[in-house]
Amino acid sequence: MTQLYWQTTGSGDRDLVLLHGWGLNAEVWSCIRERLGAHFRLHLVDLPGYGRSENFPAMTLEEMAECLLPFMPSQTLVLGWSLGGLVASQLALRAPQRVTGLITVASSPCFSATEAWPGIKPDTLTQFQQQLSEDFKRTVERFLALQTLGTDTAREDARTLKNVVLRLPMPPVDVLEGGLKILRTADLREAMQTLPQPLLRIYGYLDGLVPRAIAPLLDAEWPNSESAIMEKAAHAPFISHPEAFCEQVIAFADRLR
Repeated sequence: MTQLYWQTTGSGDRDLVLLHGWGLNAEVWSCIRERLGAHFRLHLVDLPGYGRSENFPAMTLEEMAECLLPFMPSQTLVLGWSLGGLVASQLALRAPQRVTGLITVASSPCFSATEAWPGIKPDTLTQFQQQLSEDFKRTVERFLALQTLGTDTAREDARTLKNVVLRLPMPPVDVLEGGLKILRTADLREAMQTLPQPLLRIYGYLDGLVPRAIAPLLDAEWPNSESAIMEKAAHAPFISHPEAFCEQVIAFADRLR
């Protein structure tokens, strides 16, 4: 049976949809769930094919957004981490009347690096895609380890991410490959220039996957958005610095009231 996992919790009066990153699931938000749940009605989602949203095929970015749309509250703030940031952005573009504000975390409208654009080298993503078919569990673990490099709590944070993955069935290889294809090929830079909603972009200063150099480039390209760089964080700032991260989210939501 194909069914999207969508759990609603929290005691706040505002809706906040949380979208996880590649290879993971909604359990990744466990460390901030209680703190944010005091301020928001949280919607915890396993993206199609991930975690408890089983039996979905690999999807394009547009298909993933379409799959989530029927479950979305009529007026909501959407937060997406890494790959989830692309999905959140696509939702905001697809249904601007439903999304009151957008937060992207350690994400980029274009993950692939070019001469003029910082990001992940395309051949790195291609290598991960090739390695998935050989030893996909080890490949996922390597990708998770990259996300915490450089922080004071890197080992502990990597263990947290790994436990989130192992707690639920691993996504099938084709779904993981589909996610990597989105990371390698998606480019929302131009489309997002006319985004009508308020947008907060949160970055980790030590992030090796989404370089902080993206922040000033998008500050110039998207003057209606705002950025925040968390100094001692890497690719998973909500895990390494949960309090400071939640403060950013709550303050942004309060500015939208």
